[in-house]
Amino acid sequence: MALSLNEFLNELFHNPIILVITLLTLGVILVNGWTDAPNAIATSISTRSISPRNAIILATIFNFLGVLVMTLINATVAQTIYNMVDFRGDTHDSLIALCAAMVAIVLWATFAWYFGIPTSESHALIAGISGAAIALQRGFFGINGSEWIKVIYGLFVSTFFGFGLGYLTAKIIGYLFKDADKRKVNKLFTKAQVLGSCGMAFMHGAQDGQKFMGVFMLGIFLLKGYGYVNEFTIPVWLMLTCSGVMALGTSLGGLRIIKKIGIEMVKLETYQGFASDLAGSLSLLTASVFGLPVSTTHTKTTAIMGVGCAKRLSAVNWAIVKDMVYTWILTFPGCGLIGYLMALVFMKMF
Repeated sequence: MALSLNEFLNELFHNPIILVITLLTLGVILVNGWTDAPNAIATSISTRSISPRNAIILATIFNFLGVLVMTLINATVAQTIYNMVDFRGDTHDSLIALCAAMVAIVLWATFAWYFGIPTSESHALIAGISGAAIALQRGFFGINGSEWIKVIYGLFVSTFFGFGLGYLTAKIIGYLFKDADKRKVNKLFTKAQVLGSCGMAFMHGAQDGQKFMGVFMLGIFLLKGYGYVNEFTIPVWLMLTCSGVMALGTSLGGLRIIKKIGIEMVKLETYQGFASDLAGSLSLLTASVFGLPVSTTHTKTTAIMGVGCAKRLSAVNWAIVKDMVYTWILTFPGCGLIGYLMALVFMKMF
């Protein structure tokens, strides 16, 4: 099933509910760019390999390419998010519950951004729509366990695979270039890190872009009266919109997160920044190929931790890591509970 731009615009101007869903979805995507997308370019900025302005431009381009290319090749991440929850039933209540989930995600992400903690918008999205689906179906019948288990697999990939690859990559690069001239090494990896950031931005779009487009398509199909759709096509105009709004969010609020993970958590040299980008990109690519919805925040930050530990344990600011871990642990129950409660309130109010 597909949705053309003309069809969407026609519905948009004649149905105010579509306008509400669109604005809320764009708001969530904006917050993702605001709090999540900066992870992709944080290390290249912190090592002064590229200016913030140019990094945001690169992030814009490669986020879009990631959304476009990976969605055309393999859209299983979007399908997983779409099938993870059950919003079937009364169309009105289903749409209200979905809107409540979007509001919950924005509230949770804004709270984390205020404290400069790079929370996972992927997990906030999953938690928010899961909580709303539980409220809608009045029980855990609203959760599709066979799809939800992929989130657990994704947690493993984003945390342990990211850390391990970061550690191993940094060790290998350090060994290969241990006797090389430091100035030449810095020059080489300054350029390499720009490419690494492009790879991370590409994979961020491939992962997070699909998640949010999957939720948007869920809202549209619910409005059309389709409680369940086996297969759907994500239109190019939606990919363009998604990547553009992400880029806007990064330019508005990304520097706070960039400072937290790119400077304060671990002080990186250029080769270490490249190692973390390479490790993060490979982890995200692996997850995308297998259709696992993983957190780009978890993947990049654990890769940075692994790189720092490859140098020495004390190179990592564990106080910041502790704050991040607390936020990650709280995201599923916290944002899920907010989504659940807001769905109950919204369904009574509207």
